[in-house]
Amino acid sequence: MPYWPYGNGVFDKFLKRYRQVILFNKNLLISGTGGFFASAYISQMHLEHYADKLTNSILALMMEYVAYIPLFVLLFYIDNRNRYTDSVTGKRNSKVIKEDVKKLFATFSVAEIVFSVTRFASQYQLLQVGGVEAYQASMMGSMIAWVAFFIAINLMVKLVRLFR
Repeated sequence: MPYWPYGNGVFDKFLKRYRQVILFNKNLLISGTGGFFASAYISQMHLEHYADKLTNSILALMMEYVAYIPLFVLLFYIDNRNRYTDSVTGKRNSKVIKEDVKKLFATFSVAEIVFSVTRFASQYQLLQVGGVEAYQASMMGSMIAWVAFFIAINLMVKLVRLFR
């Protein structure tokens, strides 16, 4: 009998145990990718018309959030909508929703501060040094910030026990 297809392996146990965290990180990656490219595009367009590097860094950060946050909320809800419905009555369980919103707020508050400071500082520094296009500085700053963000957010998810 084959080992993998029947779900008795170590990998299957790992996937079952960490399914929610994996889906959470998948949603972060998908939504973050959208924000990443939107931010790079806006950064490049702005710098072609204006030379202000400080404004460019702020605008790129704002654009990343404008694209990233709504997409993440949608994806998170789609993956977790069964948690917010009472299995017996079929009605929405507002207590669980409120708990998760509080935990998500705490988690994202810390992680977004880490992301924003790292993103802004790294892009601004790259623009100051020169030798890179605005979109490249935006992308590099974003990648640096995403590494710090993923570490911070996954630590916070564990700390606030978002997924029990």
